[in-house]
Amino acid sequence: MSETLDLAVQAMRERTPMLHSVVNVAKLVNMGKSAELFEDVAGADIINVDGAGVLWGARLLGLPVRERVAGVDVMEQLLARCAEEGLRPYLLGAERAVLDAMAATLGRRHPNLALAGMQHGYFDIAAEEEVVEVINASGADCLFVALPTPRKERFLKRYRARLLPSFVMGVGGSFDVYGGKVRRAPRLVQAFGLEWLFRVVQEPRRLWRRYFETNSAYLVLIWRALRQRRAL
Repeated sequence: MSETLDLAVQAMRERTPMLHSVVNVAKLVNMGKSAELFEDVAGADIINVDGAGVLWGARLLGLPVRERVAGVDVMEQLLARCAEEGLRPYLLGAERAVLDAMAATLGRRHPNLALAGMQHGYFDIAAEEEVVEVINASGADCLFVALPTPRKERFLKRYRARLLPSFVMGVGGSFDVYGGKVRRAPRLVQAFGLEWLFRVVQEPRRLWRRYFETNSAYLVLIWRALRQRRAL
């Protein structure tokens, strides 16, 4: 986490383009199905392990992953660093009501933080060019993109070279958490790697099938990888 934050702040100070991404179980499984998504994620400058399942799987296979670095935590801590250092973030995505709630929370927690701007995520592809122009005109130092996968990856692939904010990060549903629309799992639940189950309990009808399918596919991936290692 500390390395990620330092690299992000350095990129903003030096005006160096930097793209951040994360991998969790669902994204890793979908990357195996989509070469385009794989290229989008693998092309990022920083890739953090977000999901506890990926962390455990990596360690089981002997890969040197030191800790889980959740995207929502990176975003929260970077917003705090922006407030401290006079850097201006732009918020893109989620519903307008969520953005307003997030801005109110930021105002309470970080009174010195100046947002470069906000744009909800309910715009057509035809409006993307205009959205990019507004972001660039805002003078933002960093951009947080709260669009679903793979839409945010497609958006960033199309416009990363044109976006002027130095540090750009896809944050998925993090605005919903920060804005209070969705509750985040308690720290003890996070520590046991059951944050996904906490989300399913909150939205069972929408999420149970997704997590069942991706978790099952991920177990198969780990099993195959272990077999390959033993065969070497």
